[in-house]
Amino acid sequence: MALPLVLVHGHPFDHTMWTPQIEAFSPDRRVIAPDLRGYGTSPAVPGITLLSDFAQDIASLLDELKVETFVLAGLSMGGQIAMDCYRQFPDRVRGLVLADTFAAPETPGGRLARNETADRLLAEGMRGYADEVLEKMVAPYADPAVKAHVHRMMTATSPEGAAAALRGRAERPDYRPLLTRVAVPALVVVGEDDEYTPVSDAEALHTALPDSELHVVARAAHLPNLERAAEFNEVLENFLAKIEA
Repeated sequence: MALPLVLVHGHPFDHTMWTPQIEAFSPDRRVIAPDLRGYGTSPAVPGITLLSDFAQDIASLLDELKVETFVLAGLSMGGQIAMDCYRQFPDRVRGLVLADTFAAPETPGGRLARNETADRLLAEGMRGYADEVLEKMVAPYADPAVKAHVHRMMTATSPEGAAAALRGRAERPDYRPLLTRVAVPALVVVGEDDEYTPVSDAEALHTALPDSELHVVARAAHLPNLERAAEFNEVLENFLAKIEA
């Protein structure tokens, strides 16, 4: 029996970030890819949304869908939410996929920068920010259609939702001790040219996790699941097969 696959998107995106994976895996298993609180079609809640709040939202959704156990995959902020899910309900997670993410707590400078970006998004909206970060989210050489999709997701995001998530991430805990206690197989994936979460961050996750494999995607930046979808899907397919064997 194929395990359900839960996909947690990053900031400032929505569930369509996972379109290539939804298309590839839906024929053979249940794929659940929600819009997180404040993103996509989910309502924005002003103020601060902690990673633990997002994790509780996912637990509530899975309860509603009567999904007990599953493989959990998250990218960037979604990877940190996946770690918080494992912290809160480890018995439900049968496998953990952490893509382009990191486990360390925020630095004082990082906390300040996230809150300043939140202020800016509330004051200016998303477009200027989206224009600035596009070629760090995906590599400058990425397919133009992928670039357009990523830019569209960012500009469609609610500034209130994005700001609340940024403020929440500024307060995130240190997940590094948690990783050493993860009792399920894990897959760590990273784009070779990711500036936000470089390969060294992925290597640190891989080292901390007791049972993990690391895959570096060449010619990709922060969104290898979109930039190199076929390769990402193959790696994920092999990981799922290993768990279900």
